[in-house]
Order: sequence, then C-alpha cells, then structure tokens
Amino acid sequence: MEPYVKQHTKNGIGIIEFFHPSHNSLPSHLLSELARAITIAGEDENVKVIILQSGGERTFCAGASFEELMDIENEESGKEFFSGFANVINAMRKNPKFIIGRIQGKAVGGGVGLASATDYCMATKYAEVKLSELNLGIGPFVVGPAVQRKIGLSAMSQIAMDANSFYSAEWAMQKGLYTKVFDSVSELDKAILAFAENLCNYSPKAMTEMKTMFWRGTEDWDMLLTQRAKISGRLVMSEYTKDKLRELE
Repeated sequence: MEPYVKQHTKNGIGIIEFFHPSHNSLPSHLLSELARAITIAGEDENVKVIILQSGGERTFCAGASFEELMDIENEESGKEFFSGFANVINAMRKNPKFIIGRIQGKAVGGGVGLASATDYCMATKYAEVKLSELNLGIGPFVVGPAVQRKIGLSAMSQIAMDANSFYSAEWAMQKGLYTKVFDSVSELDKAILAFAENLCNYSPKAMTEMKTMFWRGTEDWDMLLTQRAKISGRLVMSEYTKDKLRELE
C-alpha cells in the first residue's frame, strides 16, 4: 500500500489516520500532511473531538523515516528533517479539540512523542514503547518535552537512556502515557469510540478551555522544539552517527 494521511468526520468525531508500509514510519512529506490534517480538523466546526490513529494492526509508529535520515547532508537539512515532528506536536498542542490517541502496537522514537502529545491515550497490550535515538548518537530532543510532560522527567530519562529496550504497555500506563490498556484491537476501538461519543455530548467551549488549561506552560514550544531540532540536526552530522548509520545499511 502507498503511504497516506486521511481524515473523515462522522457524528462529530474527526478521525485522522496515517500509514506507511515501513512500520508506519513518518517521512517529511507525511509529517507535513499530518500536521495540516490536525490543524484543519481543529478549525472544522463539525468536529468536536479528534481520534489520531495509524493503519494496520502491528506498529503504531516507528518514528522518523530511516531512509530519509540517512540522506541528510548538512545541519540545515537535518534541522528541517527533525522539525517535522516538532510541527506535528505543536499542531496537536494548539488544536482546540481534545485529541484521543489509538495506539494499537509498538511506538518507537517519534511515535512515543505522538502518543505523548495526545490529550487522552488508549492502547493494546502490544503497544510497547522505546526511545531509541541514543543508539544513533542523537537523542529524543524534539519529542522529549512532550514525553516528559506526560510521564515525568524520571520515566522519560529511563527510557531515553535505556535506548535498546522496549517498555511494556503496562509500564506506559503506570507512568501515565496510556489511560487504559486492552487485550485486543477490537476492544480498544470499542472503548475509544464510546469515549469519543461521550465527549461529543459536552460543551465544545468548555472542552477548549480545559485543553488550554491542560497545556499551560508550553507556550514557548514553537521556539523550544525548533531549537531541539537544530540540536538533532547538528548531531546527526557527527562521525559517530554517520558510522552508526553505515553499519545499519
């Protein structure tokens, strides 16, 4: 199947879905489409709540596109590459609607960042998490603020430093990333739909005010995440990272 970002609305629920055949990794063009879809849904008066999900049943999101990472030739293009996830996270942060995350499978790197930037997140027991960036000589700089905001500095530091390990969905729920964990995708979908339908009964203005309250203290993230993307763009040009990437070719 070809990569895509698609969105549709039914009964006040806006569903945004992304897909890539390589474990739902996200190259720059898909990240741009995803940020745009999130912004448009936030401006649509027919949308009362948003569900963010990915296609397939195995991996929620494998993070940034590895192929694109290997093609970075200078610090500026590196900054632009890493800004893709920054733009999506900021679009989610600024969206006036609640965003529910549907995490059906593993989340790696930027995928953990996307899950963390949702306002309410449910998962299956297969939705393990890993921040693998340190393996390549970089770090979860762009997604770090979103992950830290959701699970705290201690837990974020744990998975960022232990870059080779997957942490269970149960662990992620205990730390506050997931609100509930289900045994199957069908159970997950049933719970998410019921929760979204219930939210549609509430006052849109009240929910918008609540979202503003929840995200208080993140007003500098446009600048912060850009600065973090610049750090990653510089590190990805290091000999250490280049050697690591060559080893993985």
